[in-house]
Amino acid sequence: MNNKEFLRKIPKVDGILEHRDWKELVAEYPEGLAKDALRAIIESVRLAIKTGETTSVPSISEIVRDAKKTLIEWMSPRLKRVVNGTGVIVHTNLGRSLLADEAIGAIVNAASHYTNLEYDLEKGVRGSRYDHCTAVLKRLTGAESALVVNNNAGAVFLILNTLAEGKEVVISRGELVEIGGSFRIPDVMKKSGAVLREVGTTNRTHKEDYEGAINQETGLLMKAHTSNYKIKGFTHDVMVEELVPLGRQYGVPTYFDAGSGLLFPFQLMTVCDEPLVPTELAKGLDVISFSGDKLPGAPQAGIILGRKSFIDAMKKNPLTRALRPDKLTIAGLESTLLLYLDRERAKKAIPTLRMIHEDTNVLRRKAQWMVKQVRTRCPSLAADVTRLDSEVGGGSLPDVVIPSFGVGLKPRDMTVQSFETRLRGLEVPIVGRIEKDVFLLDMRTIRKDELDFLVQGIESVLQDGE
Repeated sequence: MNNKEFLRKIPKVDGILEHRDWKELVAEYPEGLAKDALRAIIESVRLAIKTGETTSVPSISEIVRDAKKTLIEWMSPRLKRVVNGTGVIVHTNLGRSLLADEAIGAIVNAASHYTNLEYDLEKGVRGSRYDHCTAVLKRLTGAESALVVNNNAGAVFLILNTLAEGKEVVISRGELVEIGGSFRIPDVMKKSGAVLREVGTTNRTHKEDYEGAINQETGLLMKAHTSNYKIKGFTHDVMVEELVPLGRQYGVPTYFDAGSGLLFPFQLMTVCDEPLVPTELAKGLDVISFSGDKLPGAPQAGIILGRKSFIDAMKKNPLTRALRPDKLTIAGLESTLLLYLDRERAKKAIPTLRMIHEDTNVLRRKAQWMVKQVRTRCPSLAADVTRLDSEVGGGSLPDVVIPSFGVGLKPRDMTVQSFETRLRGLEVPIVGRIEKDVFLLDMRTIRKDELDFLVQGIESVLQDGE
């Protein structure tokens, strides 16, 4: 039988529309969308026959079943919950920081009700959305004023455009970082209208390099924290305490892109040089910016702190409206920042901080419990408690390795790669990492209430593979 004869055997659309299975389908799903799915399935069958991929013609029931699968895929959110077993706490690919219960509650409240987003309740007149986070940011950091935008890249863009459009921005060559996704500071600078004036070399830049570049066209002296990489060995950086007096001497504003946004010292600070925002600001910087969804553990936001005159100028910039955060971001950010007023409470309530400080003994007990469950319920899977190293992630604290415990899994009836793929294919995907042909789940990024769920997912994957 040739292709044309196979094509003629494909069920007619009219016949499908009268079939019992189809009527059951459109009773459950929108008819218009169901017909789109049907056309897509029939077209895929035609193409498979024409290219020789198949020599069989599906029945009406099979076509309707495939149309239903397509509908389910179309109508299911692509953004979904996953279980993070990678040990990377601020995992950019998995959505960065988890939010505190207080922040989640504030977001739900703001989403469910009208708010005073831009309404001054005391005066009964229009207010500013930027006021809600300003007071707590000033208290936490000692800043004169504050402004919140949608992310730190937006903050960098706004600062450069406001303070240095058409002027030169002097920055060390070694700090011309790529933020991520091929998003580079020189590109941001160019789009902002500022002119890049790089000084020094990749590994060594001195105060004299900055001073030699200052001229009548200089609009800003900039420093960027290289939070996502480190150069070791024969190096020299210009510190903020050197840059600030230089800026004052020549009447040029100073700006520090601090990146990750450390608001108070962690126990890990003995082995890292992450800048403390309040400390750096106290050195006299005119402006500093950082991300809200990295070390602060808040929603995605760009936080700008500094002198009131510069912040006021940014608020008047038309670009600010394009970069402004919505009420949900403001609600979540303000609630998170309020937790920082009590550091010990913040360490327990903010998931990012809690995971960074989690005791390894707690993690080992979680791993031991899970290994016991897996060995009992999944005899075809080898499971062992494993010492691991976690990391903060998100370009934060790249030199810091956090000792951890996890579970090493190795299936006996399928490859580790197949096992990992199946776990990613679950309705709630489980994401881990493979090392030395063992699938690893780091307990530092797995909540206690996810352990039962993990075991069930692993069990279902092994059963489906039998």
